[in-house]
Amino acid sequence: MSEVKVNKISPRTNCGTTTLGDSGDSFVIPSGVTITNNGTQTGFGRSGSVNWQTTPKTATFTAVNGEGYFINQGSAITANLPAGSAGAIVAFSDYARNFGTYNFTIAPNGSEKVGGIAQDLKLNVDGQAVTLVYVDSTKGWVNVQNSKDTQTGTSFTVATGGTITTSGDYKIHTFTGPGTFCVSAVGAPTNTADYLVIAGGGGGGFCMGGGGGAGGYRESPGSASGCYTVSPLGTSPATALTLAVQGYPITVGGGGGGGSSNHDRGCSGSVSTFSTISSAGGGGGGARPTSSPNNTLGLAGGSGGGNANDSPSGNVNPAGNTPPVTPPQGQPGGTGRGSNTSQNYSGGGGGATGAGNNGGPGDRSGCGGAGATSSINGTPTGRAGGGSGGIYSAGGHSKGTASDGGGVGGPGATNGTANTGGGAGGGGHPADGGTQNGGTGGSGVVIIRYKFQ
Repeated sequence: MSEVKVNKISPRTNCGTTTLGDSGDSFVIPSGVTITNNGTQTGFGRSGSVNWQTTPKTATFTAVNGEGYFINQGSAITANLPAGSAGAIVAFSDYARNFGTYNFTIAPNGSEKVGGIAQDLKLNVDGQAVTLVYVDSTKGWVNVQNSKDTQTGTSFTVATGGTITTSGDYKIHTFTGPGTFCVSAVGAPTNTADYLVIAGGGGGGFCMGGGGGAGGYRESPGSASGCYTVSPLGTSPATALTLAVQGYPITVGGGGGGGSSNHDRGCSGSVSTFSTISSAGGGGGGARPTSSPNNTLGLAGGSGGGNANDSPSGNVNPAGNTPPVTPPQGQPGGTGRGSNTSQNYSGGGGGATGAGNNGGPGDRSGCGGAGATSSINGTPTGRAGGGSGGIYSAGGHSKGTASDGGGVGGPGATNGTANTGGGAGGGGHPADGGTQNGGTGGSGVVIIRYKFQ
């Protein structure tokens, strides 16, 4: 092996080119040798830096391997990453210092990953900058900038089932009948969901019967999905549910039927369920007695049904929140007028936040108890109100009122509103004409809300 020792190699002509070897030759740099570059390299591959583009980006664009970009946004901007290849590098910096106001989105190509997760990366800190290098298909683009070396794609919950709507960054699944809430991916750390679970309302009692109680009302406080306006019950210790990848069977309770013959009480509503949350059906309203005075008493339930007129003296308010949960899922029903007084006043059914009114005051039947208002579905909506009691209006007496989906008592008793869990109105008196039947309770609803982007 021959050896040439010189201090400098220069081309024969001034500013010419010197070529080392021929095509196919190899040059070996021994261990311990240092090569210093005081000029400009070309063709040696990426050195770990980018060529910064000095014209800031103001609209969505596709990034190019080897380039860095200043982002000057006054609205949402997305940078689409190029197809990943090992060693590819791109960088971004907040030129306007307003990523906290206008989040900057970095979208990987197709199903490629950022930090091991196949989701977009959002930068939301004023002045934030990242440098991303594509490593492999396992981790995809990895942030190598020291100031923010833990950036990964943000993972969100993915689910199907029910009627799906959105409100900002939150997805809402509404079940008005039985179904399955199928979770195929859970977020990190956004792996919780808020809920509203309302059971079916109780039916109204026959012939000046008590109003039906509202279906049990259970709601989380809203902290998992944007702190939307919740009902007064939502300020309680109730918490959002942690989701797992699985199917959650959903039960939506039907409303109880109204008393229709033989002075029957109204039937109680049916249970609604989501995961570990179960709401009890509203209690049925009592009926005017024939042979059994106990038939005049409303039934306990999520909210209690109202007692009928001509109830035994000393009758008590039918219990709500049965079975008991914390916070309470409903309130008690109202009492009827005792048999030693006028036989014209029946009690209203209990609601989610208010007890049913007792019959008698103001020469009218008891009003239904107040329900609750929540905007879990994006619009403030009142639900789970109790039904008012029925009355003999020909004697100059008036019907009580109802709200939040509750029905109004007879004459002409009305049903609870569907998918509100409202209790039904109690039936009227035969002297008023028309039917003496109690109304049917409103069916329940299950609503689930979580962050999806």
